[in-house]
Amino acid sequence: MAHFDTSGLRPAQDRLTADGIDVVRLGYADLIGVDRGRDLLVDHFSRTVGGGVAFCRSVYGTTPRGGVVDFEGGLSAGLPDVVAFPDLSTLRPLPWEPGVAHCIADVFNPDGTPAAESPRQVLRSLCEQFEAEAATPIVGPELEFYLLTESAASPSGWKRYGEGTGNVYTAGRKGDPENVLLQSLRQLGDYGIDVVAANHEFSSGQFEINLWHGGALDAADRAHRFKDAVKELARRNGHLATFMPKPFNDEGGSGYHLHFSLADGSFDDPSSPDGLSAVAHHAIGGILKHAPAIAAVANPTINSYKRFGPDTLAPWLIDWGLDNRSAMVRIPPERGAASRLELRLGDASANSYLAIAGMLAGALLGIRNRIEPPDALVGYGYDPARSATLPRSLGEALDALEADAEFAGLLGKPFVDVFLAYKRDEIERFRTWITDWEFQEYTYHI
Repeated sequence: MAHFDTSGLRPAQDRLTADGIDVVRLGYADLIGVDRGRDLLVDHFSRTVGGGVAFCRSVYGTTPRGGVVDFEGGLSAGLPDVVAFPDLSTLRPLPWEPGVAHCIADVFNPDGTPAAESPRQVLRSLCEQFEAEAATPIVGPELEFYLLTESAASPSGWKRYGEGTGNVYTAGRKGDPENVLLQSLRQLGDYGIDVVAANHEFSSGQFEINLWHGGALDAADRAHRFKDAVKELARRNGHLATFMPKPFNDEGGSGYHLHFSLADGSFDDPSSPDGLSAVAHHAIGGILKHAPAIAAVANPTINSYKRFGPDTLAPWLIDWGLDNRSAMVRIPPERGAASRLELRLGDASANSYLAIAGMLAGALLGIRNRIEPPDALVGYGYDPARSATLPRSLGEALDALEADAEFAGLLGKPFVDVFLAYKRDEIERFRTWITDWEFQEYTYHI
């Protein structure tokens, strides 16, 4: 059985009580980034969590429609337990929920070993491997999402909030008639997750909120909490916030861009023609080489691949460029301590822990194997004669992940096996589902 360090639990309970907190929401990310958890009364907190809080392992295999996907040690093994133990450094009061604090949990097997299917554990292991060979990875997440409002006239029951064209990079009521973004920014700022800026994006009802950079695991924790908080704040206002990659045929998709550098500043080299070091070039080379496998975790839904294509400002080709937003890897113009790359591959549906882990795995393999990137893209991209294309479907990306043994090995084979089983079940369920498109295409004329 697991034996955890419980020395900090009673002091944490006393602090929570003194601060007027009577409930701790203990949560962790499942495979698709949903925060799974329990609300725990503070007056019994240290006792309740001392041996870990039990959850059914197959929560990791629960689909959005409520099914349970089997994997080794899951459904066919009798639905055994995992245990969640709080990382007390992550305790944060919820500004919009008086008396409640959120705490991120690490998930373990009953014998105390880390649960292989835990996305947070996958990233922690990757960070440790990265730091052993390179330096501490620093990540800055940028996330886009749509805000929807109820509509009896819409088949889905929802329509885009604040409909209006040309409102990219605007703030205030022009593209946000109820000032929802400003209210959310303030509440997220009080949450302590280092949210720094917000703006309207290209499409109606689409917004972007940026988080400050930090260590990779900390950045993933904050991004995970951010997504959950945005959705919760929207619900409180009668809205729906969605991080679906492309929810509308007539508007663009929502991206998840990751700015990446090293804490020691080793991406910078003033003597090189582009100001980037050999380490930076190798990191770029590794990300490009392993991009098809990275796509499986950075673009993890069937809908993800409807966001890609020419002239979408979403990557379509496996390329890189200097301050070029049509490239998959963009190098922002700043140098010195701000030297970094921006991976524009991911979409907003990605689990933050897994998207960052995938980027780090590609970069680490590039640094380890000294992979040189091709020449940087010049001009506007999307010409498949210049570069290879990314996977065109989730199935292609999953096949690439399975085939890339070196990359999958860094994420951990047990995790990859669970992820592949879960996502291939998603593809199979979609394959047999009759869509609105099919009905509209065929029923009248055929």
